[in-house]
Amino acid sequence: MTAPLFDPGKLPDNLPPPSDDGAAKHLVGLRLPSLQLRATDGRAVDFSTLADRTVVYVYPRTGRPGQDPPEGWAGIPGAWGCSHQSCSFRDHFDELRKLGIAHVFGLSTQDTEYQREAANRFHLPFPVLSDANFTLTRAINLPTFTAAGMTLLCRMSLVVDSGVVTKVFYPVFPPDKSAEEVISWLLQNDRPSALLPVS
Repeated sequence: MTAPLFDPGKLPDNLPPPSDDGAAKHLVGLRLPSLQLRATDGRAVDFSTLADRTVVYVYPRTGRPGQDPPEGWAGIPGAWGCSHQSCSFRDHFDELRKLGIAHVFGLSTQDTEYQREAANRFHLPFPVLSDANFTLTRAINLPTFTAAGMTLLCRMSLVVDSGVVTKVFYPVFPPDKSAEEVISWLLQNDRPSALLPVS
């Protein structure tokens, strides 16, 4: 018998929406550096080597059942909803593939072992990448915030074509509509012809 999909439930009411502080503007058109990130499926992923269209959703941190969130978490704009964002990409994974997305990755600064538990619990059909050492975060100056003594990534989604960031969704709100927002954009935007492989 197939295990039921994890359902994170309804988002809390009256979550404060994040504002666009401009901290991600520099990412559009950026060619990602050659560096490897550990994935929950055991691979080492280097965005600069991926020739296809990729979607990366970035999130602060996932919790675990029975584990209280950091103090004041619900009051931090854009912090709550990492499970909802992951499940949105899970639920729309097949649609993303049909729209030409070759790779979907989650990304956070939690370590791989922690991420693997969440990926299994959420039944994610794609790997999650760890930037626990902040290698990518520092290399491309990803926006971060601090909570309960932790430095965490701000929520966003990226469309990457042949190692170049072609679209940034920032801020992302509500988090459970993140995949739908990406899909809406994909339906209206073909991959840049300059980045298509030469036949």
